[in-house]
Amino acid sequence: MQEKTTVATTNDLKNGMTLNIDGQLWNVVEFQHVKPGKGGAFVRTKLKNVLSGKVVDRTFNAGVRVEVANVDKREMQYLYREGDDFVFMDTTDYDQPHIPASVVGDAANYLLEEQTATIAFNDGTPLYVELPAAVELTVEHTDPGLQGDRSTGGTKPATLDTGAQIQVPLFITTGEKIRVDTRSGAYLGRA
Repeated sequence: MQEKTTVATTNDLKNGMTLNIDGQLWNVVEFQHVKPGKGGAFVRTKLKNVLSGKVVDRTFNAGVRVEVANVDKREMQYLYREGDDFVFMDTTDYDQPHIPASVVGDAANYLLEEQTATIAFNDGTPLYVELPAAVELTVEHTDPGLQGDRSTGGTKPATLDTGAQIQVPLFITTGEKIRVDTRSGAYLGRA
């Protein structure tokens, strides 16, 4: 499946758009059109490198042509781990791509078998894995909270069924299902 790259101008930029600049993919985080009193108009952007996550500020002259990368986002179900790869299944065509752990990144902390995730591809290459904003996970182990123990601000470490460690309130016990924010790893409440 050969993907075409489309060309747009900086006047067409939108948040979330993926650009191909010098062979690297960048997501537009924010942009602002600037029309100074003197000189030509320009576009100030904040771009996030899709692979490294590095954020840079970049200014383009207005109307400059930029290459828009064709990013194909597919809803997939996580099946199992095989070596350093995570095996997903496309629920529409049952294709089973192996996604390297480096691409899965921190999402691995919140990923359970049979859970769905969105995977972004460019020309068949997996770019990143997007999870729902919150997931339900089970507390595998946490020490009982001691009555009157408020010196730690009312939280204690807990290990989740994915192996991730997060801070939870003292009243949470082993075996409880909780909701976790996949962006920050923060405890959101009981499930």
